[in-house]
Amino acid sequence: MARTPRIELDSAAAEAIDGRQIRAMAFQAVRLEYLRGTMSRLGLSPSGSRALVVGAGRGVLPRGLARLGFEVLAVDPSARATEIAAELAHRENLNISHRTAPAEDLGVPSGEFDLAYYADTLEITEDLDRVLEQAQSALKPGGPLVYDTVNRTALARLVYLGAFQGFPFTRIMPPGRYAAARLRTPDELSAALRRHGLHNEDITDFKPRNPARLVKAVLARRRGTVADEDIPAIVEMTLMPDASPIVTYLGYARKI
Repeated sequence: MARTPRIELDSAAAEAIDGRQIRAMAFQAVRLEYLRGTMSRLGLSPSGSRALVVGAGRGVLPRGLARLGFEVLAVDPSARATEIAAELAHRENLNISHRTAPAEDLGVPSGEFDLAYYADTLEITEDLDRVLEQAQSALKPGGPLVYDTVNRTALARLVYLGAFQGFPFTRIMPPGRYAAARLRTPDELSAALRRHGLHNEDITDFKPRNPARLVKAVLARRRGTVADEDIPAIVEMTLMPDASPIVTYLGYARKI
């Protein structure tokens, strides 16, 4: 009889299926590719720059930014995830500080960061305006807010509310993690950014090169035949700058 996977966010236990970590691993390469392109476009060097990562999870993205040369503050609402992230960063002797706080109340100094990256945040918050208000406050003038999030389309709802959260055989997230009302279209997000002094300058679609491989990776991870670290090679996310976002999209806005 097949075992029923244990779905548990922010758990390092070998038997736990942590959909947030799976997503972080799958998105890491494309996030960093987009970030490097944005930095090149804006003439921003990581050396001597401070980056804020909100929705840091177990630290996959903050460690990537630190390896680029940023001084990083990683913030996440989960104390357990923050503890795991801090231990992993310490092992690599990376220049990362960690804080447990919600995106709606970061508790960070105003105007301190050259760049902010919001991951695993915009699609789950009930109070987007408060989150963006906090982001605007944390950035230096002209500083970019880089983000990735989930569109509100029929296919996005099928993937995130259905496959990842609802369907028994593909579920990797706990119930209630995502809701249709918390998914935002690019136009809705751009309007919200403007309300808080952030001018959106780019939207880029990204998706698995072969969607069937995403399903394969999820099923294999649930069976325990692959580890989180194997996910990126199976899924192979790719930027689609000339396509209209259908499920997920990356973008950046700058503090006016």
